[in-house]
Amino acid sequence: MMNTKRGPDHDTLAALRDLDARIDALGAAIWVGAEPTFTDRCSESAEWLHMALGGEKETRASELLRDYSKTIPGCAVLRTLGRQYPGEERARWSFGVYSRRDGAPVWQGPPDPWLSSSPCAGVDLEVLRRCLLEAAQVQGWKAEGCDQVGDTTLRLLIHVDIEGRTPAALPAELLGRPSVHSGPIPPEGLRDELAEAGTLLLLLELLPEEQGGWPVIELPAVTDPVRYCELLRVLGKASAAAGLAGVVLCGHPPPVDGSVSWTSVTPDPAVIEANLAPASSLDAFYLSNAALFAAAEDLGLCPYRLHYNGGEADSGGGGQLTLGGPSAELSPFFVEPHLLPRLVRYFNRHPSLSYWQAPDSIGSGSQAPRADEGPQERRVELDLALEQLEREASPTPEFIWASLAPFLADSAGNSHRSELNIEKLWNPYLGARGLAGLVEFRAFRMAQDAAMLSAEAALLRAVVARLMHAPYDEPLIDWGSQLHNRFALPWYLAQDLRAVLADLERHGLGLGAHLEALLLDDSRRELCSLEWAGLSIRVVAAQEFWPLIGDVTTQQPSDSRLVDASTQRIELRVSASDPAQLADLALQVNGYKVPLRTECDGPLSVGLAGVRYRSFIPLHGLHPNLPAMDRIELLLTHERLLEALQLTVFNWQPQGEAYAGLPEDREEARRRRAERVVVAQVDVFGLPTPYSARAQAYGDYCFDLRRV
Repeated sequence: MMNTKRGPDHDTLAALRDLDARIDALGAAIWVGAEPTFTDRCSESAEWLHMALGGEKETRASELLRDYSKTIPGCAVLRTLGRQYPGEERARWSFGVYSRRDGAPVWQGPPDPWLSSSPCAGVDLEVLRRCLLEAAQVQGWKAEGCDQVGDTTLRLLIHVDIEGRTPAALPAELLGRPSVHSGPIPPEGLRDELAEAGTLLLLLELLPEEQGGWPVIELPAVTDPVRYCELLRVLGKASAAAGLAGVVLCGHPPPVDGSVSWTSVTPDPAVIEANLAPASSLDAFYLSNAALFAAAEDLGLCPYRLHYNGGEADSGGGGQLTLGGPSAELSPFFVEPHLLPRLVRYFNRHPSLSYWQAPDSIGSGSQAPRADEGPQERRVELDLALEQLEREASPTPEFIWASLAPFLADSAGNSHRSELNIEKLWNPYLGARGLAGLVEFRAFRMAQDAAMLSAEAALLRAVVARLMHAPYDEPLIDWGSQLHNRFALPWYLAQDLRAVLADLERHGLGLGAHLEALLLDDSRRELCSLEWAGLSIRVVAAQEFWPLIGDVTTQQPSDSRLVDASTQRIELRVSASDPAQLADLALQVNGYKVPLRTECDGPLSVGLAGVRYRSFIPLHGLHPNLPAMDRIELLLTHERLLEALQLTVFNWQPQGEAYAGLPEDREEARRRRAERVVVAQVDVFGLPTPYSARAQAYGDYCFDLRRV
């Protein structure tokens, strides 16, 4: 249900529903989830640049959760315990909404204070406990108080799994345990031994007066969603009977299976991360995201950043997508146990799936390295592992995970940092959390809107459906240097993506013109576009592979790692309807003669050249004596023309002046990028003879100005 001032885009919705119908016809249950991340792109406070916690982030997250929850009638708002990362003293906050997928309400009690328009009147916790005791009795549960001497927190025990027996005596240390929010998560992990024995301990207290003095009910760990929904129903009735205007539900995170949805918002470096409940269809996925994106926009939270010079980046937290099934057993990766090996082969042969929508930092030192970006011997062993898997008629989840986990990891063996992340596929080292049948696709920047995110989800869902229902045993390609040279240029990535889309079309899973146009849009990369002498010319920002600085193992526990981001790459693209027009064309880059590589694009001939250069000198980085370049001069000459076209690409405003502020919107960012390219026509007579460069500067796809 949408409850925002902006409704869904009907063209996008129609295209997604059409693809849903064709995937459903194959009998493929492929659920898709996402982790959208949002930032305050106008703020330069630490929490919006690099810190996970601090400032106003918690308040902004609560507002986002509040507004999103209004689109889900009958949901429960929960302020649960989040993750605790190495070096952190306490678990992070986590706010979420819990609901049933069949639409039946899970909460009919007083709202969370974030949603309440009434003030908090005087609250008597003893009255609330008495109402809870009565509601538990109506439910058929035995309940009793168990206060501790000198403790202002009221305690209530509910015995739900004792089958009419008298409750056994319980250890005092368990009955008197502190709130799970009051201290760090134990090294061995969080447990609720009372709940494991069938007894639920509820803690009742009041928020401090400066936070409104609202009543708080801390929930125990419950592993069964049906039982959890029963508990919420009891709490809702009791809270209403106690006359509460609002109540805070906190404590352990709720249990999840295919019958319920759990969406949470948590802090991450520079962003607020939303962990969306997986959707069983692209239709539902889009509607949920459209509501979330609209709520974020209303609060001034953005999925992207705009730099002063017009450059566009994502929010900073990535936009990962996750595929699985309604349960681990029904995961598509176990229903068709050869799916994951096929997926590894498919991604190897289609680098566009790794780089076209990737964040700025990519490559072997990034958060999402490809399996073939590691050492050569690892690629050879990966090939053997795939062969071993494919020889098995029905490889077990344990065998699938054990075979591929060593390869789907970064150079330090971190399985979380991998383009295809199978950390939660069937990982015995993460307990139940790791045995979920999930594959996370990490090589995605945060999408600029819900339609783009849904188009990416459609692409992945279609690829998985295609590989589930058709064999794919193409051998791995050893791309060598082409992986980081050819596929650094957007033209080659776009051609490869078109090949993927064509393959899906051949298998009856084409995305359609609308979704394909969304996926192929590269306007964020464009610096300059013009017509000259019958030629179409574009200059676009290309991909770059930033190296990791220092010891990777020492940086593993950190939220982010240090890379040298000082190298940039641009692509010059010249298109002509007649190949002869390109034959007489010559290119100079900063006075060096650089060959144009000629390719075909349907009826067009295309001349391409990539240029690498250092754009700034980093505080910590490589090559301490290598200077920075503030401009790149591209000079195109034609044998039949007396004038040459000169394109001077600046990193900053050409006059070196300061910008008045950040771009107001993406259109203003586009104008600033265009202003950084100064176009001039110059007389060919008197042009100096091109320099000769060291042979190492010339590559098949790119000219490296750092080497001249």
